[in-house]
Amino acid sequence: MSMLRRRKPSEAEKKPPAPAKTPDDSTASDADSSKEKDNQKKTKSEERKGKWSCVDSCCWLIGLICSVWWFLLFLYNAMPASFPQYVTEAITGPLPDPPGVKLQKEGLQAKHPVVFVPGIVTGGLELWEGHQCADGLFRKRLWGGTFGEVYKRPSCWVEHMSLDNETGMDPPGVRVRPVTGLVAADYFAPGYFVWAVLIANLARIGYEEKTMYMASYDWRISFQNTEVRDQTLSRIKSNIELLVSTNGGNKVVVIPHSMGVLYFLHFMKWVEAPAPMGGGGGPNWCANHIKAVLNIGGPFLGVPKAVAGLFSAEAKDVAVARAIAPGVLDSDFLGLQTLRHVMRMTRTWDSTMSMIPKGGDTIWGGLDWSPEDGYACIPKKHKANGSQDVNSDKMGFHTQDLNYGRIISFGKDIAEASSSKIDQIDFRDAVKVNNVAHSSASCRDIWTEYHELGWGGIKAVADYKAYTAGSILDLLHFVAPKMMQRGSAHFSYGIADNLDDPKYNHYKYWSNPLETKLPNAPEMEIFSMYGVGIPTERAYIYKLSQSAECYIPFQIDASADGGHENSCLQGGVYLADGDETVPVLSSGFMCAKGWRGKTRFNPSGIKTYIREYDHAPPANLLEGRGTQSGMHVDIMGNFALLEDIIRVAAGASGDDLGGDQVYSEIFKWSKKINLQL
Repeated sequence: MSMLRRRKPSEAEKKPPAPAKTPDDSTASDADSSKEKDNQKKTKSEERKGKWSCVDSCCWLIGLICSVWWFLLFLYNAMPASFPQYVTEAITGPLPDPPGVKLQKEGLQAKHPVVFVPGIVTGGLELWEGHQCADGLFRKRLWGGTFGEVYKRPSCWVEHMSLDNETGMDPPGVRVRPVTGLVAADYFAPGYFVWAVLIANLARIGYEEKTMYMASYDWRISFQNTEVRDQTLSRIKSNIELLVSTNGGNKVVVIPHSMGVLYFLHFMKWVEAPAPMGGGGGPNWCANHIKAVLNIGGPFLGVPKAVAGLFSAEAKDVAVARAIAPGVLDSDFLGLQTLRHVMRMTRTWDSTMSMIPKGGDTIWGGLDWSPEDGYACIPKKHKANGSQDVNSDKMGFHTQDLNYGRIISFGKDIAEASSSKIDQIDFRDAVKVNNVAHSSASCRDIWTEYHELGWGGIKAVADYKAYTAGSILDLLHFVAPKMMQRGSAHFSYGIADNLDDPKYNHYKYWSNPLETKLPNAPEMEIFSMYGVGIPTERAYIYKLSQSAECYIPFQIDASADGGHENSCLQGGVYLADGDETVPVLSSGFMCAKGWRGKTRFNPSGIKTYIREYDHAPPANLLEGRGTQSGMHVDIMGNFALLEDIIRVAAGASGDDLGGDQVYSEIFKWSKKINLQL
């Protein structure tokens, strides 16, 4: 065998010699050439398709976030129930017993039936009838739960969540109704509790569904219209009567939260008023059926945040987002027109007008004063019942006089100027002329009334420069007359001169504590329970928006700042003490002064108590939303609050809890308010 190997032929040598071309071969060659060109074009086209656009990147990012979220949610639900507690205890040490477990060990047992009254947005709403775009959603939640329909069909969702702009009731062909039972508001969204923690702790001492009742209602419509459309007030009355009769005659403990506080205040007047306007229960109904009302985070006197929401569909966080990404929320970005759709929808919700500040300048202050004058946004170490220790590292900080009474100021210079230097031009008789782009049909479809304002009206609003609680009502009547016409038929915002005047028998006054009397129930107790120690929106600095198609002409000036970390002015918003949503002044004044003792607003002398809960954020992520939170919704998991509620439900009185528990300056501020009692 030869040791030599043959050389391998090259690729060129392997190819057979090309035959001579014939005419037919030339035609085939041309065909091959054209095919080759087509393939090249396809390749280039595929390469172009392979390049990602900005929209592709956004969609990919959203998909990634959603996928990670659902994966983490799956892991959370798949892990043993004790695992998070085990990890937390390994890091922070043993956790205290939940209030229900602690009080069960003390021997407390269920006694008084409990009624929960949820606030705005926390109660679930489901679809019973809708348009073609809502096919397949019968009895599915449009509000609460996963909010899946917001992402799948946003325009359809807005259409069905909106009410009729003329009547404030259902639009033709749409029926959205409140979810019933404890599940209506136990969780707002998966993993985000509202009433669930309180329900679970009550169950520890023996409560169950037959001794608890969730008074769910459609929080979008006016309080009286919940009775007109759904007979909700009648159902609450019947269920309370049933709870009392089936639990040995023990009166109920009612626990309203947020706007539910105003709703139940309306109910207490409705249930005793004669039919057909009222429930016909008679003057002793509340005395015979209610032991105590434990109001959590109650906006008794309204919230400035409602003004910003109705005026420009904003709050502090939205204003910051608009500053960071200008145009995204304002322009027709991807056809979203986010803020305009929010305004279009929320301006049809009559209930939002129940939270416009009440009491005018007497309560909230004028151009040159407010009850909170002298307040400094410095972190404090609070002590119970009013005393405060200022942190030593902040002692060099000098307080700044703030004009909280100016709820809206057009420009930081106006917010800080003396009232004598502010030249206000009255807007009330301004002619709404020179309509801008708002007059187009597409704009009319997007929002409600700014398209009718025109340049003349916009300029007149800005030229008035500073608005107090008294002039805010005129402002809203000017920019949104149709909305305020509906609202004025159902809510009031003044202070009664003579509560014996027959006009105050009308239901529009029943949710305003300054224009109605508490029930004749001297043995009943009323608690105001709320968080403190959190910067809360109190007043705003505005500017005119840049012109754009269908734009909202006013916006919070997020560039206005106090210049240092502890300033009360941040992102165009003046901050005061509160629970991040409701200022202390609104939550606490009625129980601190307006109803304290026998007053014209509380003729039977119902005992009132203030229970404040100083906010402490969670120590780490494993604590979730914390057990010492004072935030408006998170306080529903505050162990101290839960313990107070359970003790009252088990039979304790306000005096048994220790009376008032105060960390803020609510009593000092209340003294500054000159209100006839």
